[in-house]
Amino acid sequence: MSTALSGAAPQARPAVRQLAGSLIREVANAGMGRTDVLPFWFGESDRPTAPYIHQAAQQSLAQGETFYAQNLGRPYLREAIAVYLSALHGRPLGPERVVSVPSGMAGLLMAYELLLSPGDRVVAVTPLWPNLVEAPRLFGASVARVSLVVQDGRWSLDLQRLLDALTPDTRLLVLNSPNNPTGWTIDAASLQAVQAHCRRHGIWILSDDVYERLVYDPTQASAPSLLRTADPQDRLISVNSFSKAWCMTGWRAGWMVLPASLVDDAGKVAEYNFSCQFEPVQRAATAALQQGEADVARLRESLSHSRQLLSTALAALPGVEVPEAGGAMYVFFRLAGHGDSLALAKQLVQQVGLGLAPGAAFGAEGEGWLRWCHAVSDDHKLREGVQRLRRFLGV
Repeated sequence: MSTALSGAAPQARPAVRQLAGSLIREVANAGMGRTDVLPFWFGESDRPTAPYIHQAAQQSLAQGETFYAQNLGRPYLREAIAVYLSALHGRPLGPERVVSVPSGMAGLLMAYELLLSPGDRVVAVTPLWPNLVEAPRLFGASVARVSLVVQDGRWSLDLQRLLDALTPDTRLLVLNSPNNPTGWTIDAASLQAVQAHCRRHGIWILSDDVYERLVYDPTQASAPSLLRTADPQDRLISVNSFSKAWCMTGWRAGWMVLPASLVDDAGKVAEYNFSCQFEPVQRAATAALQQGEADVARLRESLSHSRQLLSTALAALPGVEVPEAGGAMYVFFRLAGHGDSLALAKQLVQQVGLGLAPGAAFGAEGEGWLRWCHAVSDDHKLREGVQRLRRFLGV
């Protein structure tokens, strides 16, 4: 062995080393531990998980359910997910197409493992949670970005631009609606046009549906979904999570809906990634689906209220742009004259104790913007945050 090689520091393979680190974590790390900081940087509600969900997990532990389970999830949970989705979207969906996974992120990564090979082309609607656009690079795929735009004061998609980007050589479209960070929510007509185009060209769709229940329109049970119109054999993978709508971020529970022809291979991928999901968490997830609808409704109502409160207060500040959106739990806004969002986010932490996520964390399209998670149960906390921003702006 050469001296140079033996003296070199061990490193991961290039594709891993080239992944972008989390700028949200970079800002949060600068403020964690400070009691004077109001944190709005992470995408989670400040509400605790409901007691009946805890109780289901505690009962499972008390009964000794701590052994290996099936790779695809326990049958009772897969059945509960299928029943829930069938009722929500008004179409029968069987448990044979459902896979239970330890977090939505695990499901997204599994989807990439199932579908992507070196040289594949992925198209993503951006700005977007960085994991979704970074992870395909682990498999040698390239990602083309189609950016949302602000039109008439609202986050919007240029549908024709997206369709033009979905060329026949595209392997996969990544769609997150309602969107993190903007809250943009695709309308049903546009979704149908995208579905028809992808069917025509044999393009897979990976739909990140984690925020589908968190829409501000009280007349809609969920955001427009491909599960309402897709055929069982369509090239569609829907990934969802218990983290947001059921306030279970730390539980690490989610699910996938796949064509039945992929499920056996999904079991193999699950085996090689995590083997199985902890059964007390599966019991908790089942309780969330079967007993949690009233809590989901209350959370939706609260998010609609907090979104309106925060966006109105921000829009009243000079030089602040706050586009409207249809869902999720964020306000994505920008301050005139502040182009470097990472530097700005750090300044807000250091100078006034306000913790926000920098827009650059979600790609170049987000540069100059800030993401504020408004999933808080106390209006005073939001008002105090706005006061701190006002103090920073000197107004």
